[in-house]
Amino acid sequence: MLLDVQDITTYYGASQALFGVDLKMAEGEVVALMGRNGMGKSTTIKSICNLLAPKTGRITFGGKATERMAPYKVARLGVGLVPEGRRCFPNLSVHENLVAAARPGEWTLEKVNALFPRLEERHAQMAKSLSGGEQQMLAIGRALMTNPRLLILDEATEGLAPVIRQDIWRAIRQLKVEGLSILVVDKTLSELLPVADRCVILENGRSVWQGLSGEVSADVQDRYLGV
Repeated sequence: MLLDVQDITTYYGASQALFGVDLKMAEGEVVALMGRNGMGKSTTIKSICNLLAPKTGRITFGGKATERMAPYKVARLGVGLVPEGRRCFPNLSVHENLVAAARPGEWTLEKVNALFPRLEERHAQMAKSLSGGEQQMLAIGRALMTNPRLLILDEATEGLAPVIRQDIWRAIRQLKVEGLSILVVDKTLSELLPVADRCVILENGRSVWQGLSGEVSADVQDRYLGV
């Protein structure tokens, strides 16, 4: 088991946000973390990365307990996060963003540029001058340059133009073919379900449904994902 999240509870100060989340991922698996807005998806991701430490429960990654680790140590184990809002270094160039956190491994500058040719075309541009879609490509490329065992994508296509969304989904499908483990949050079910192996649905900070992506029926969507 690559990632094992067991019954975690997480708080923002005195306010409890997670009331018991369970999530398991095998090596090479793509898992969709789903739920309506405000149900705990981003908080779960922050807890996995220990950006927001769980109060109770257990998280193991690659067999190592991580719920009390510093976030940078979790990252060093091989957790690559593409956070909601992208958060590129605005005053660094595309090239500098990519190499800033690079670690040895399969993912090199050349391979990232092959996945996202726009980044090579704009290698000398400041990140702040890129479009939103290009910044998202840069954020994914930067995470890949850390050579993660697990890539976490939090709303990777939100607010992007349709043509850019398709570029991002093409890249995600390619990463799946290459065997990378991916935990992905996204609202576009038509693109998300075909690429996911399994789905975990949250409601009010709890895991309420888990199963294969093909089992996410219209009834499940209406019950847990509908507006």
